[in-house]
Amino acid sequence: MNKYTKTGLAIITAIYLTFTSASVSAATPAELYDDVWKIVNKKYYDPSNNSQDWAKWRYRYQHKLKTKEDAYVAIDTMLASLNDPYTRFLQPKEFSEETQSIKGSLKGIGTQIGLRDGNLVIIAPLEDSPAERAGLLADDQILEINGESTKGINIDVAADKIRGEKGTTVTLLIQRKGVPNKLYSIVRDEIEIKSVSTKPPIETTIPNDIQYIRLSSFISKNAAVEIEEILNKSSDKKGFIIDLRSNPGGLLTNAIYISDMLLKGGIIVSTVDRDRYKSTTRARYDQTTEKPVVVLINKGSASASEILSGALKDNHRATIIGEQSFGKGLVQEINKLPDEAGMNITIQRYLTPSGTDIHKKGITPDVVVELTKENVDSKNDVQLKKAIEVLEHMTCLVQKSGI
Repeated sequence: MNKYTKTGLAIITAIYLTFTSASVSAATPAELYDDVWKIVNKKYYDPSNNSQDWAKWRYRYQHKLKTKEDAYVAIDTMLASLNDPYTRFLQPKEFSEETQSIKGSLKGIGTQIGLRDGNLVIIAPLEDSPAERAGLLADDQILEINGESTKGINIDVAADKIRGEKGTTVTLLIQRKGVPNKLYSIVRDEIEIKSVSTKPPIETTIPNDIQYIRLSSFISKNAAVEIEEILNKSSDKKGFIIDLRSNPGGLLTNAIYISDMLLKGGIIVSTVDRDRYKSTTRARYDQTTEKPVVVLINKGSASASEILSGALKDNHRATIIGEQSFGKGLVQEINKLPDEAGMNITIQRYLTPSGTDIHKKGITPDVVVELTKENVDSKNDVQLKKAIEVLEHMTCLVQKSGI
């Protein structure tokens, strides 16, 4: 059996998928509300719960929650007090959609969204998705959805407005630095999540002795296996370019396994919980390749992408090229709740091997190469060309040293 096919904790964009919370049978509105309160009280990574008295929330709505909808509103209000966009309640429909995305299929336009300084932004469009084909880019700010302002909107509401049945259309007003605001009308589709490709997104000639690997998502359970197969079949190559640009994350186990393939010992990632307990994951398998590696990142490289690039950078195993990454350094856990509802809760923050907290900061490339609007329009991938140049220089040094 392939050493990277074993199951582990399923983590999407650094989210632990668990079903170990309260009973998933039917519950009254008050019981559902109390289940959420208890999970936060036990697991939330900030023991101060955003510097507030968490106990006051437990009985705030006592005898007032008559329907599920009452409970949903009360839970949303309670969780909003944490001021954490990643800790959120998922109504049954939303929980089902998130579960489907873990299984590898999505219905919508194919983009991950997030909040930055209170603004709704695109973290990254998925490869070959309606969003990517329409021209949406990482760091685009969504001002309106179907003519309605996104000011003060939360991620759940925004996602619900953007999602929809295949063949229907959603219109987004996009603000992009340096250009006038623009309306994008995008037809929704059913999206198969593709993870690994050896074809660059912009037509670029790759030298025959360099292996290019595009990893667009860590969601697929097969991503690590596919990467290992490419590495094993590329024994005649002198080096590797791993492209993590606009990769919003996925299974953390994939990030760990792929790091393990490339590292010969050393720390991969550490996590710190509410009790300040630090858990460290180290490389422990045999290294699949010792050949030089270059990693490409940009503003849309988030979460699991940052774990992999951070592990390779801090262990001096790869040269990182491109732009500052997104900066998502928190770990969420998915909990299944009664009546097919669920919640994501931030339970840990993670640190790179050097102990760096990259949340809201991102990974800084070793070689900064900005991809401007002119570069995109001319289909001139200056970042990839720089990666080729740097890798060729690295391989020349290896050859001269006799390694």
